[in-house]
Amino acid sequence: MNSQRFNFETDGAARLSDAGRSDFFVSHNGEKAALPFSTAEYERRLTGLRETMAARDIPAVLLTSMHGIAYYSGFLYCSFGRPYGCVVTQDRCVTISANIDAGQPWRRSVAENVIYTDWRRNNYWRAVVEIAGAPGRLGIEADHMTLAQRSVLAEFMEDPEIIDIAPASMAFRMLKSDEEIALIREGARIADLGGEAIRAAICEGTREIDVAMAGRDAMEAEIARSHPDSEMRDNWVWFQSGLNTDGAHNPVTTRKLELGDILSLNCFPMISGYYTALERTLFLGEPDAASRRIWDANVGAHEIGLDLIKPGTSCAEVCDGINRFFEVEGLLQYRSFGYGHSFGVLSHYYGREAGLEFREDIDTVLAPGMVVSMEPMLWVPEGQPGAGGYREHDILVVTEDGAENITGFPYGPERNIISA
Repeated sequence: MNSQRFNFETDGAARLSDAGRSDFFVSHNGEKAALPFSTAEYERRLTGLRETMAARDIPAVLLTSMHGIAYYSGFLYCSFGRPYGCVVTQDRCVTISANIDAGQPWRRSVAENVIYTDWRRNNYWRAVVEIAGAPGRLGIEADHMTLAQRSVLAEFMEDPEIIDIAPASMAFRMLKSDEEIALIREGARIADLGGEAIRAAICEGTREIDVAMAGRDAMEAEIARSHPDSEMRDNWVWFQSGLNTDGAHNPVTTRKLELGDILSLNCFPMISGYYTALERTLFLGEPDAASRRIWDANVGAHEIGLDLIKPGTSCAEVCDGINRFFEVEGLLQYRSFGYGHSFGVLSHYYGREAGLEFREDIDTVLAPGMVVSMEPMLWVPEGQPGAGGYREHDILVVTEDGAENITGFPYGPERNIISA
């Protein structure tokens, strides 16, 4: 390996001379950290990937997405404009990280790590070649690799045949292990606590940002208490009011809450890269008749969707059942997006198991071990009766004979009208 291994405690990075500048190196700085899952769980995942590689005659895979690398190695990177990777062969799993992160990637990787330096351009690719060689056929995540990086890959790896392994990896991730489901349950529990803190903070004249901070702080405090070995980052809340409820991903503002406002509560605890969510419609004071009708209809659609989630049902069939209800109610034109999605290694920055979304064009059949949301949303434009965005969101684990709802926070007008 064209590298220089050194010990930070005795040598120090600053003492490397011009002659000793390395392209990449190995440094085990400190001890391995506690990962979110057992070594056996990571081996299960790598075994599944290696079976796909063997079946498709792929000697090496280069993972580059945040969710792909985290799923197979445990390491969740922060790119900041730098490339990261994880090379998987039949006998190795090696994360490749930038020197700015020092020993953290090794500590949070289940297996090996190589650090590349910035003394020369494309040292990242030199490290990749050192591990993967020129395999002739290389698996990549085609939905993540850029055209620019694809060009450099061809130059450094002798232009191998490229095989897209992203769809197979996504299909494997859709079926959660017992360890994953246990972590997702924890996320749902913590989201409920964030929701309670938000509801307690709502009052006339309070700013959206102040309510959002109450929910975020409650979730982070509980994650720190119950999961002290997890990475404390990326937990967030979107709390929206009035016009700001029209988009599911609208940012928090400093708008002050007013009597009669429609409110949207959105809690997203992140435990070691695993996203969970709680979303609810609320009103500050009694809603008017038009708003109450639309809210009741969206709750009705939510309950229909909960009943439709079971093994053997396709995503498109779930979508069709809710669409027919909204059509009868005369509200289908106000549907905002598909009715739910898969859970696992994902967040608003990365990840998506797009093959498991409740949309008309998705024919994936639900199976035990899948974890999905049910989240219908109606958006009525400003100036029309009942204007605003209405959304309810629960998380369900598909079982052998149905589905278990692991969200506990109540929904609907009976519990979520906040007295002025």
